[in-house]
Amino acid sequence: MSSTTSPQFQLNNGMTIPAIGVGCWLGTAGEGEHVTRMVEDALGLGYRHIDTRSDRPLAGNEESVGKALKNTTVPRGDIFLTTKLDQNDHGRVQEALNTSLSKLGVDYVDLYLMHWPMAIDASGRTLQPDESPTFVETWHEMEKSLAQGKAKAIGVSNFSIKTLSELLPHANVVPAVNQVELHPCLPQHDLLAFCADKGILLTAYTPLGKHKFADDPTIRAIAEAHGPGVTSVQVLLSWGVQRGTAVIPKTLRAERLRENLQLIQLSATEMDILNVFHTRPGMHRSMCGYHSPALGGSCFGWTYQQLGWSMTTGGIHL
Repeated sequence: MSSTTSPQFQLNNGMTIPAIGVGCWLGTAGEGEHVTRMVEDALGLGYRHIDTRSDRPLAGNEESVGKALKNTTVPRGDIFLTTKLDQNDHGRVQEALNTSLSKLGVDYVDLYLMHWPMAIDASGRTLQPDESPTFVETWHEMEKSLAQGKAKAIGVSNFSIKTLSELLPHANVVPAVNQVELHPCLPQHDLLAFCADKGILLTAYTPLGKHKFADDPTIRAIAEAHGPGVTSVQVLLSWGVQRGTAVIPKTLRAERLRENLQLIQLSATEMDILNVFHTRPGMHRSMCGYHSPALGGSCFGWTYQQLGWSMTTGGIHL
């Protein structure tokens, strides 16, 4: 039996966040009428969790999301709105947030995330972990946005146990959320347990693994066991929510948006099957395209070791 009512998770500051959101980065030029239309469709279908990002060239989509927010009849207070601090803006947090608020056409965001732990300077060079602004320094600047009321909660993205362990002793505010790549091929069980212990909610981007394994016979069999019309996508999203993570799938198609809201109740046996899916030969890996062979395996100028990722070249988990 499926449900169209999105469950809620409670954050460590007492706020609640819908477990199912809509991701607004679509892998092409960020701004456009297609993004506005998608958000309008999502709000019309009942989504109340919108995940966007600041306007880095060819990636940001805040203006397009802002148009949808302006056009909707859904009250602002009913929408959980997330945006992110870009790597290029670690040294100018308040200015970047003000720009985001202006483009979104809102007075505040519900959640402001540090998109990546590494900063990029004005020349385009990635700063190393000990160069200022460090992610600890950037976090302290983000904490100021809470007192100013410009963000109701703050969090991080693409942080590991290693980088969180470096941040937390210096944080006045524990991150409410850590948004990372999560799906059955990269379940990050250890990170999930660590964050749960610290009161940090994990949110899954790429929760469908870019559809690279959704047609696996094991996953299809689970879907079929739940009756006609249940899809592998619903199985994967339901697994994500049942294990205690928020999920932010993305699609331009209204029928897919509707489908993504319809969770099913997986049995303990089905959860166990999906929890060990990554143990198959060659399956434990990232599905994202941001990995570089440089430095023996890296992302945006930091090695996997610096990021705290147990991976080898290409995002293959060790």
